[in-house]
Amino acid sequence: MFVFKSDIKMSDDEFRQIRDFVYDHCGLFFDIESKYMLEKRLNKRLVEMHLSSFKDYYYQLRYSRDREDELSTVIDLLTTNETYFFRENFQLKTFIDEILPEVMEKKRGSGDRSLRIWSAGCSSGEEPYTLAMLMLQNPELRRWNVEIIGTDISKQVLSLAREGVYGKNSFRGTDQYYIDRYFVEAQGKLRISDQVKKLVTISHLNLLDHRRVSLLGKMDAIFCRNVIIYFDLEAKKKVISCLYDQLNSSGFLLLGHSESLINISTDFDLRHFTHDMVYQRPAGSAGGF
Repeated sequence: MFVFKSDIKMSDDEFRQIRDFVYDHCGLFFDIESKYMLEKRLNKRLVEMHLSSFKDYYYQLRYSRDREDELSTVIDLLTTNETYFFRENFQLKTFIDEILPEVMEKKRGSGDRSLRIWSAGCSSGEEPYTLAMLMLQNPELRRWNVEIIGTDISKQVLSLAREGVYGKNSFRGTDQYYIDRYFVEAQGKLRISDQVKKLVTISHLNLLDHRRVSLLGKMDAIFCRNVIIYFDLEAKKKVISCLYDQLNSSGFLLLGHSESLINISTDFDLRHFTHDMVYQRPAGSAGGF
């Protein structure tokens, strides 16, 4: 019986074929230095599918009937979904203490009592649930319609987000107060409370699918932290343009601490707050309050 090896080598041509196919699908970009990583992470799939070359695997990705499911598997294998509750807490403090009161004040003036926040690239859900916990701390928001939407391209991490059960590594930046108030024990792990969950909607979304992104509607703030680092310049411009379109006038875009819009977009204003700098869609541009 033929035994399929788990150390199948990937040629440069095979790397480019798979790399370009993934890029065209979702904008994730891998340079030639990532070839070894792709080779190692995808070897397991070749063995599981009884394939003897990456060329065969490429044809499976491109032409098989279950190619969409297999593309989702590839994305799960190739992306790093490392996150935790209250990540980049200085930025969260800026959002809760300075940005949110500003947004709420403008909305009060128009009689609007709704808030829509999008966590674009929410991974296993820690970010949108963190936002929900923080907003539950504000008594006034109990009288508002608060909607937090978490999206990601990885179906695997989205299933974890929907389940809402987390191990200790997810809590390395979490104050005990929030653990005691918003979590319950579940077989050695912690489950997010229904009070938090009901504020959050989790959905599968490709950020380069402009049509589907537009169906989300307008947002007051978008968190897209540590996401565009996976894209090349062209894809970054497309994603940021798409996020701009989804923001209300004066809405806020919060990126990761190592990310900026330099050479990507000049559409946003850069606002300086006490603890952070945040991008804002200019007031008066078409799109809401």
